[in-house]
Amino acid sequence: MENLCRISILHILLGLFLTLSGLCFLREVESLGINYGQVGNNLPPPERVLDLLQSLKLTKARIYDTNPQILTAFANSNVELIVTVENQMLPTLTDPTQALQWVNTHIRPYFPSTNITGIAVGNEVFTGGDTTLITYLVPAMVNIHAALVRFGLSQFIHVSTPNSLAVLQNSYPPSSGSFLPELNQIMPQFLQFLGTTKSPFWINAYTYFAYKDDPSKISLDYVLFNPNSGMVDPYTKLHYDNMLYAQVDAVIFAMARMGYGGLEVRVSETGWPSRGDANEVGATVENAAVYNRNILRRQMRNEGTPLRPNMRLEVYVFALFNEDMKPGPTSERNYGLFQPDGTMAYNIGLSELESTSSTSSASISLTSNARKVKQRGHGSFIYSSIFLYLLAFQGFTRRQ
Repeated sequence: MENLCRISILHILLGLFLTLSGLCFLREVESLGINYGQVGNNLPPPERVLDLLQSLKLTKARIYDTNPQILTAFANSNVELIVTVENQMLPTLTDPTQALQWVNTHIRPYFPSTNITGIAVGNEVFTGGDTTLITYLVPAMVNIHAALVRFGLSQFIHVSTPNSLAVLQNSYPPSSGSFLPELNQIMPQFLQFLGTTKSPFWINAYTYFAYKDDPSKISLDYVLFNPNSGMVDPYTKLHYDNMLYAQVDAVIFAMARMGYGGLEVRVSETGWPSRGDANEVGATVENAAVYNRNILRRQMRNEGTPLRPNMRLEVYVFALFNEDMKPGPTSERNYGLFQPDGTMAYNIGLSELESTSSTSSASISLTSNARKVKQRGHGSFIYSSIFLYLLAFQGFTRRQ
């Protein structure tokens, strides 16, 4: 009983910290998820990550493996989890016996206690450096799904793969969306699998890259979801006030050109870096805060794209934490909403206000209540103090 009281107090204090920080979402957003990457040597344990997600009322997360510590920690929680088959496993999983063993080892021991809702077979395989993996992808997906069917899990867990936006040859205007010619043979097989199993097409879509590559021609407001004049597709006459929705609709048009226009598209990754190298234009704390703030605002409305306005778009923000061991430019290590120590990378300034919308019980203030912050952790003194107190309290309870 004494331990339970201490745990309850800890959760209350954590909730207080998040509310003061302006990062408590206060009500669940069904179409919003978060990518929980682990390429760091200083990340908090999965149990603390789960506490953080629950305090934010985030109920969807994606991980890039089947880490047993995470799968165990997330058991009996309300978090829906998408797990990943690493790219190097694809050749092995073309053997049905190996796929059956993989599901038996990595999924069955945890489900349904851990609410696994999807399996991402590989990541950006169609546009990755190892082109030999492309031929293994669909057979591996078929075998994983067959294994789920064998164990009676296919109705609960879908199978798909996240794709880079680079799978498109054309994306502008959205109605001209088409896939790369070199994918003309494999893409119909992939789309047929998705259609047969009623699985979504996952897309990793970063408007930041488009802006960084051509900042003089692309409107920053358009890529950040800020008010702007937008663009009108000359063929459909649909109006787009942001690039992300245009990218999603371009994928839908590309699938329709292959006869699969009815498939759902979901955004498996999108985000904005808070730091970058000198040549990474736009990678700033301010832009990252605005982008993710506006994404959250749209998700609170359960919006759809102009092509599918009545179908809410499911979006997973990248990422939960800054990951210090990721290779590449500085931006790659600075996509997180949080620093590894639990302090905010920046304050997106969310608070719940009285509704001004007839379709929602809450609206969101876009005015950040954050003070100007110092570079270290980008968190104000009060947030850091409360967080340090939480750590001390948690350590005390564990010692007891």
